[in-house]
Amino acid sequence: MQIIIQVLIFVPGLLLGIVVHEVAHGWMANRLGDPTAKMLGRLSLNPMRHLDLWGTVLLPLSLIIMSRGSMVFGYAKPVPVTSGNLKNPKRDMLFVSLAGPAANLLMAILILLAGWLLRYLGFIDNPGLRNVLYAALNINIILATFNLIPLPPLDGAEILMVLLPGRWAYKYQKIAPYSFLILMGLFATGMLGIIMIPISLLIRLLLAPFGNPFI
Repeated sequence: MQIIIQVLIFVPGLLLGIVVHEVAHGWMANRLGDPTAKMLGRLSLNPMRHLDLWGTVLLPLSLIIMSRGSMVFGYAKPVPVTSGNLKNPKRDMLFVSLAGPAANLLMAILILLAGWLLRYLGFIDNPGLRNVLYAALNINIILATFNLIPLPPLDGAEILMVLLPGRWAYKYQKIAPYSFLILMGLFATGMLGIIMIPISLLIRLLLAPFGNPFI
């Protein structure tokens, strides 16, 4: 029963966070000249359009069960982007890559504002609503933070490769086949959390002016 409750608390925020993240990539690409995601129907907020069996279903459920509700993460099918359609591929890929984490940051701000509105209306003490919103807040912060890690195929790597000189970007991209193993190694050694700390601190600093209505 406890696991079911944890799933009900975490799943809405997780689905919202990963869908908004991917739609933001596709929306920005479309604005900059690449309609690939739009033509494939990926600019929809319908989770079924973005569902990945492992990343959206099995991985989050496994983490919730193994961590007894203290940890959850997931991802959707990446939105396809044809960089050759972009007006200025090198510059525009920077904006496309930033759009995903920026969308999660925006969602975190909107959740905080919704929390303050609920506090003003006297509904913030509703435990179910409070827990779902607070979980959604933290999930969006985690998604923005994790995706800014400079490791392919994460957004942080795409941003870094845009900023690097062409020769260095090409060499850096060669680590992509080993990214999963590198991530697992970083996770197993605890280094992943250390790498995420400065990114998380920056994001929380940006959110600080909005306060926290959930505490």
